[in-house]
Amino acid sequence: MAEDKRPAPMPHQLILQDRRLLTISGVSDVDSFDELAVVVYTDLGELTVRGINLHINRLNVDTGELTMEGTVESLTYTELQSRSGGFFSRLFR
Repeated sequence: MAEDKRPAPMPHQLILQDRRLLTISGVSDVDSFDELAVVVYTDLGELTVRGINLHINRLNVDTGELTMEGTVESLTYTELQSRSGGFFSRLFR
């Protein structure tokens, strides 16, 4: 019988404090980011954070935790689609 070699999904959690500090766990990759939008991949779908003056403070790809600050205006999930790799995957090839 063939073994399923996919890694176990990471726990996914969002903590938003005063719409200014956002902590996301379960992040597998960052696709793109600028001051208006940050796009990250999670096991539960692609998450787009939109806002003003968004800055990524910390990203730990081993634990899947991302911390960012700025004024958060929206959080939107979309289904995962096949991808060639996120920003950091392309950067560190």
